[in-house]
Amino acid sequence: MTDRQTRYSGPITKAAVHPHDLIQKGWGTDDHLAEVLDRYPADLFDINLYDYDDEGQVSLRTGARGKLSGEALLEAIKQGRLWVNLRGVDGVLPEFWADAMAVFGKIQAAYPGMRAVTNAGQLILSSPAARVPYHFDAAGVVLFHLRGRKRIYVYPGDEAHLPERAMEQVVARQTTEELPYALAFENDATVIDLEPGQALTWPLYAPHRVENLDRFCVSLSMDFQTWSSRMRNGALYTNAVLRSRGAKPRQTEVMGQGELAARWAASLALRRMGALKSKLKDFERDFEPTVGAVDGAGALPA
Repeated sequence: MTDRQTRYSGPITKAAVHPHDLIQKGWGTDDHLAEVLDRYPADLFDINLYDYDDEGQVSLRTGARGKLSGEALLEAIKQGRLWVNLRGVDGVLPEFWADAMAVFGKIQAAYPGMRAVTNAGQLILSSPAARVPYHFDAAGVVLFHLRGRKRIYVYPGDEAHLPERAMEQVVARQTTEELPYALAFENDATVIDLEPGQALTWPLYAPHRVENLDRFCVSLSMDFQTWSSRMRNGALYTNAVLRSRGAKPRQTEVMGQGELAARWAASLALRRMGALKSKLKDFERDFEPTVGAVDGAGALPA
């Protein structure tokens, strides 16, 4: 792939760091976060706890919001091993989102030809020892870092590291975003240590994983879609449906724009029909954040 870190088209060819000024505007302080946690809708919380074996394979536990105050919830996250995503930042925190979008505009301008048609975001609060497993996002991403230190590992977007059959399952919501992983992949990673005031971009779909470096971390993950990524995601969804019916569809990387557009159009009808029922609607939650509990995860009330 030469210096392109992905086989897919797009103006972002490799991981790169950009400055941002969200910290100077007061976002991400304890007072701000406690107030946000107090009022954030409980149905927009994703609270995860990841466990790993010696081969780097992951198992996931999910938690419920619970009834802690914002201040106490923040303390539980700081003490534990939790990864908390607050979805829908663009709707719940409009002032924060407006500041982030202003920075996104500058970053987008650095990539000729990049034109986002939709943006969405999640605020990520994570424990000092938290790690996020090897996965990909079905969108472009800008990761704005606000507090702590993160180490991000970005991997090539070739078939060996990013199998299209696995991508189809994620886009069709048959599995979570995790991908098949092998320790040998570490030889191919680009490693970036991200500091507060920095934002990271990487190529569309590039697999990555994240480790916190012994500090409580706060980041804003901003997803964006271009017309090109929307068409490819639609094609991946259509391929997932076809494969579930026993077909062997062509990979999207060998499709021209006309075929991608046709598969995208088909995906709109297939989604309306409910051709594949999501398997991600109902995760069993088996803990809630608790101050002083192991990993910050206490038992759910009886």
